[in-house]
Amino acid sequence: MAISIVATIVIFIIDTYMCYKHFSLYRPEVTVAQRVINYAILLILFIGVFTADTFLVYMVYKHWIIPVKRLNNAIERVYEGELDFEVKAEGNDEISIMINNFDNMRKRLKESEEEKNRAFREQQEMISNISHDLKTPITSIRGYVEGIMDGVADTPEKRDKYLKTIYNKTNDLNYLINGLNIYSNLDINKDTSYNFHLINVREYFRDCADELEIDLGVEGIEFEYKNNVPEDTMVVADPEQLKLAVGNIVGNSVKYMDKAEGKVSLCVSDMEESVKVELSDNGAGIADENLTNIFERFFRADTARSLSKPGNGIGLAIVKQIVEKHGGYVWATSKLGIGTTIHFVIKKYLE
Repeated sequence: MAISIVATIVIFIIDTYMCYKHFSLYRPEVTVAQRVINYAILLILFIGVFTADTFLVYMVYKHWIIPVKRLNNAIERVYEGELDFEVKAEGNDEISIMINNFDNMRKRLKESEEEKNRAFREQQEMISNISHDLKTPITSIRGYVEGIMDGVADTPEKRDKYLKTIYNKTNDLNYLINGLNIYSNLDINKDTSYNFHLINVREYFRDCADELEIDLGVEGIEFEYKNNVPEDTMVVADPEQLKLAVGNIVGNSVKYMDKAEGKVSLCVSDMEESVKVELSDNGAGIADENLTNIFERFFRADTARSLSKPGNGIGLAIVKQIVEKHGGYVWATSKLGIGTTIHFVIKKYLE
């Protein structure tokens, strides 16, 4: 604006001098008619200069002053912590590009803030869930220990029953603590260090099956294993992370089944360019409306029932991350009252 005013004054001075020099308004020999003509020309010139300058001021104000004011106002709003607004500019000039870049930055800041708030709420929910879950086994352990100390378990059979219950409750506590360790060391939003190398599918899952058979046998749960892939089938995988994924799936199955009649099966089958792994149980099952959510962090289907079970809702989310890091994908099928199957696929190693 100041530049425009200065330019107007300079032009006005130049025009005045040129008129005085060339139109000679005040020389005696100039006739009255010539002076009138010169005055008219000068007036037209001044009107033209004023119009051009006014248009210049308008264009500068519209395309520079107003956008800069909008940008400055947007910067002040972001500085005050407000991100829920939009500032846009049309055009390809430098000011428009700068405004649009600023708006893109605002959107990213808003997304980051929303993600941080969501993570905070999820952590609070997880802490609340685990705090509730820890109370149940601790209360039971204390009650049974007091029963032994007070002589309530006065027969070998009762003492064995009490000790077995205490053992099961400590396993529940261990499950919760392991979940916390997994969450702290395997953040869903951060890259985890993976140690990929070639592994033989039949040998690897045979070892997994042996471990699962022992662990589930202690719980009194039946285990079944099938593997029909060719002997030389190889995949590129991290054995520890893949075992963690299998363990999380089985742990989730055991949590929601009647152990007296429980059954878990591991089936590894051959596909043309991939290997499919299926872990099935005969537990309570999952409602159809919850199947798409079970791989989300902190999601626990059937809240009323879940509150009586130890868990933190991150086991299957970790499974999803591990499988996807292996270039595969995971999904679930289930029927209420019949059981659930978690399927995941990873690509074969092809030379």
